[in-house]
Amino acid sequence: MSTESIIHLEGIEKSYFMGNQAIPVLKGINLDIFKNEYVALMGPSGSGKSTLMNILGCLDSPTGGRYILNGKDVSKMLDDDLAEVRNTEIGFVFQQFNLLPRLSAAENVALPLIYAGVSKKERLERALAALDKVGLADRSHHKSNELSGGQIQRVAIARALVNNPSILLADEPTGNLDSKTSVEVMQIFGKLQDAGNTVVLVTHEEDIAAYAHRVVRLRDGLVESDTTKS
Repeated sequence: MSTESIIHLEGIEKSYFMGNQAIPVLKGINLDIFKNEYVALMGPSGSGKSTLMNILGCLDSPTGGRYILNGKDVSKMLDDDLAEVRNTEIGFVFQQFNLLPRLSAAENVALPLIYAGVSKKERLERALAALDKVGLADRSHHKSNELSGGQIQRVAIARALVNNPSILLADEPTGNLDSKTSVEVMQIFGKLQDAGNTVVLVTHEEDIAAYAHRVVRLRDGLVESDTTKS
């Protein structure tokens, strides 16, 4: 693991407003995540973990503090700049697979590359390479209705990898999977971390968090504990 911080959060605050009343959700989060780390974010409902994940993914902006992602201060970026950061620096894996049913696995994986202006030939090459990383190169032409739940989630992971992102953010990625398939998906995340990827996972399941090398627990908008496996 590198000692170089890829995510640096300094006093991150987030409040939502109901009329003139501010409802604080994050109350000063300080956190560093390093290159090639595998980190699980945990916490009870209302702890702020989903809000923090949205900020990490540049889907939302903090109302206070600084967020440095891979050397860039994204805290005050405008929407267009944040969109570019999302497409180049971050790979997302969600509980809902969000595949387009009319497209093949390879075509679904290649979608982010269309937005990045990559040529059709290179899109296909990179999509096949990403599918190979998750063990699905032989299913590249299959549509989602021809794949199992675990295979569909692996396609979604390949799609997150296709832009060679700095970090992989996974939000409850096993939430719609049975226990056997969940283990297979978590093993893939482990292999990706072994290959040099930085993985940040949100989960409420202790057995899923156990796959990570570090567990950060939130409570009431603050970091309650931060534990690294020896």
